Amino acid sequence: MQEEVDQKTIALAVKTGKLTAQVLQAAIRKYLAARQKGTGKWSVSAALDRNDPLTLIAEAVFARMLSALPDERRTAAEGYPDPQAQSVVETLTAGQIRAALYASKLVSYAQGFSLMRRVSELYDWRLDYGTIARIWRNGCIIRSAFLEKVTEAFRTDPDLRSLLFDDFFRDKIGQTLPAWRRVVAHGALGAVALPCMSSALNYFDGLRTLRSPANLLQAQRDYFGAHRYERIDRDDGTTFHTDWTGRGGNTSAESYEA
Repeated sequence: MQEEVDQKTIALAVKTGKLTAQVLQAAIRKYLAARQKGTGKWSVSAALDRNDPLTLIAEAVFARMLSALPDERRTAAEGYPDPQAQSVVETLTAGQIRAALYASKLVSYAQGFSLMRRVSELYDWRLDYGTIARIWRNGCIIRSAFLEKVTEAFRTDPDLRSLLFDDFFRDKIGQTLPAWRRVVAHGALGAVALPCMSSALNYFDGLRTLRSPANLLQAQRDYFGAHRYERIDRDDGTTFHTDWTGRGGNTSAESYEA
């Protein structure tokens, strides 16, 4: 569509019921970008301060920031065309996408309540998470019938460390996991950015991985910066440094006495 679309054109199209797909697409290209009130940024900042992996909300905030860079995205779209990729995504069903969205939603709630728990423990707030969910259920921007399941989870176990450990959540994750993985994989192959679904899946897999790559990263940090590491066969807080190359001498991040 080559015609100029201004705000008056859009308003007239809406008023007369003639808001065509072409007009809407042109309006989106020209005027619309995802904005934010700041609650996402506050949440992510609080999570970073408390060492809590609020990955899904963080990705949502970054996705909004990326949406506000139309010039850069236009240049990237022109510089990195991938005309064949979209066909991969077309093999997905609505049911699979719905399942992936639902699973990601479960992780989002689990992460949010995890952050509240950490802050509550830090400041001794003694939050009643079941009651909080019920209050939200009765009137809130995230109001939904699903919140009743959150209330039930905390009524069953007030000390629940993560909603993902609740039976209802565990069953639903098990049911949706195959489609969730398929959607995220097809999104990557089809060049469709799925930052929140991907982040949620990475969080889930990271949570269920007993020996993560972070163990290796700590060894690498000791190798290049003598930052020391703790051993998995010790739980007394003792740290160690290894002369990985045989040429480093008795160095550490505290003394650097090579």
